[in-house]
Amino acid sequence: MNMQDKIKEECGVLGIYDFDGADVSRTLYYGLFALQHRGQQSAGIATNCDGTIYQVKDKGLVGEVFTDKNLATLKGNIGVGHVRYSPLNDERENAQPIVTRYRKGSITLALNGNIINSAELKEALLNRGAVFQSTNEAEVIMHLLAIARTQTHSIEDAVKLVMPQLKGAYSFVLMSPKKLLAVRDPNGFRPLALGKKGNAHYIASETVAFDVIGADFVRDVEPGEVVVINDDGIVSHNDFCNKKPSLCVFEYIYFARPDSVIDGVSVYKTRMEIGKRLALAHPVKADIVIGVPDSGLNFAHGYSQQSKIPYGDGLVRNRYTGRTFIKQTQAERELAVALKLNALKANLEGKRVVLIDDSIVRGTTTANLVKLLRKNGAKEVHVRIGSPPFVHPCYFGTDIPSGKELMAVKYTIPQMCQKIDADSLGFLDASELNKIGLRKDFGYCSACFSGKYPVNI
Repeated sequence: MNMQDKIKEECGVLGIYDFDGADVSRTLYYGLFALQHRGQQSAGIATNCDGTIYQVKDKGLVGEVFTDKNLATLKGNIGVGHVRYSPLNDERENAQPIVTRYRKGSITLALNGNIINSAELKEALLNRGAVFQSTNEAEVIMHLLAIARTQTHSIEDAVKLVMPQLKGAYSFVLMSPKKLLAVRDPNGFRPLALGKKGNAHYIASETVAFDVIGADFVRDVEPGEVVVINDDGIVSHNDFCNKKPSLCVFEYIYFARPDSVIDGVSVYKTRMEIGKRLALAHPVKADIVIGVPDSGLNFAHGYSQQSKIPYGDGLVRNRYTGRTFIKQTQAERELAVALKLNALKANLEGKRVVLIDDSIVRGTTTANLVKLLRKNGAKEVHVRIGSPPFVHPCYFGTDIPSGKELMAVKYTIPQMCQKIDADSLGFLDASELNKIGLRKDFGYCSACFSGKYPVNI
């Protein structure tokens, strides 16, 4: 069973190269806290001290995996960090970064994404005698890089030899004995950015990591770009920067933190605009607008501003429920909602409520929330969703279930409204996605809503 009726993403990656030679492990540690929302199954840090690699990784949250004692063992002025989510498994051996030692030294890799032809690539490698220690797609890339590096003059040339073999969505940070690399796939499905503080250079999945560690945002890594950082400075390789980007639009709707800026677009402003668009498309007479913490709060503020219906607190989140509550029965699913979210009865009793969230997947969580609000005195519950209905699976690293599990595939919107016991239900229309403040010169993947997958994979 999935732990919650929510869409999940792949991972968060972080890299640091300090030209002054300072140890980077603690900075990586704090930066990973800022990226924790991108993955809660495992966390890891690997550092490079004059070619010697030190590593700590394990299942669990950042604060659970790292201690003062094990951080002190991570020496080196170059480092890579990772937080992981996978819809498939969470075995310890799949924790990243992955470190391998081969003929040319070592390669350390932290991956965010999904390689859709990884099974085919792995089978070919196995036939050549490759040995795998995990089921992680990062290990497939690692093998390909090690082979390519023996045929090329540099690690960046090896990367450029491997990239055409990879189909799918990926951003990764790569550490060789003397270099740190940032790589973003030619379609730009996953975000990746560069930062700087003093003489230290940073790579991160989201700009919020720079804010936390006090670094300045420099620029986004371009789709298809390979950025190389070493003692000589920074060099950019643009061999594959010739496709129209297809950044996952759900980064703005749900994955990213609202205080991040992705490819020049504020996540917060986008979510506020979505809320306003919802208010225009689906008005209703109500007394209070509430958001589902934390994913629906920005939408709710935007809806309130546009509709002039007061915003208020209606659900309180318990932030200490942990990661491992397994829900097998309907009673346990309802208990899970009660453990994570509690209703603020004093603010709901006798009121007509607009409840706003980012998405409906199977519908279980939404139905339980509506039930919770009614139990605590809400007179009416009108549900508004900050994305179009999910009607297609995703092949690029987002764990949208198969069509038979998606509520919007099984039912019409009026039927969905009845199933969740709401007084009304409204989604963001897919046509509105080009009106929420995204870049006009950029492409975005919204295949989970439209079924139109990028043709240039």
